[in-house]
Amino acid sequence: MKILRLIPALLLVAGLSFTSCKPKDADVKASIEKSLKENPSTAGVLVMVNEGVATLSGEVADPAAQAALEASVKAMKGVKSVTNNTTVTPPPPPSPAPVEFATSDVLTQAVKDATKDFAGVTAAVVDGVVTLTGEIKKDQLPKLMMALNSLKPKKIENKLTIK
Repeated sequence: MKILRLIPALLLVAGLSFTSCKPKDADVKASIEKSLKENPSTAGVLVMVNEGVATLSGEVADPAAQAALEASVKAMKGVKSVTNNTTVTPPPPPSPAPVEFATSDVLTQAVKDATKDFAGVTAAVVDGVVTLTGEIKKDQLPKLMMALNSLKPKKIENKLTIK
């Protein structure tokens, strides 16, 4: 009879000792976080662990780093599976092409050609800046400005008097 009372107590002790052997989620998380902080490319990745399932989030440099991160976390003690919610950092947008300005000699000749049909308009070019003086009819101004803008000067200073 005493043996029958002793068997449940032994089973209880054995059960507690076996369940206490598996790593705790907090310990697994701490181990993963330590590993992530040691690698500069994964320093910004966050981890959560629930019942041995590690969930990763944050940004990584490329798909290869994403796969390597998942594999390294899967290999850690206490991790049953990995949910990889990391994203690959998008590449920076391409920089716009530099604006090219016409050189002064070429620009000066082109401005003379563009203004020759507009009587009363005088144009001067200094360091890529076109300065317009004189008089022009209102309906002719848009044509002149389009012609000059197509030459790509640095700036157009309009000091024209509109009739």
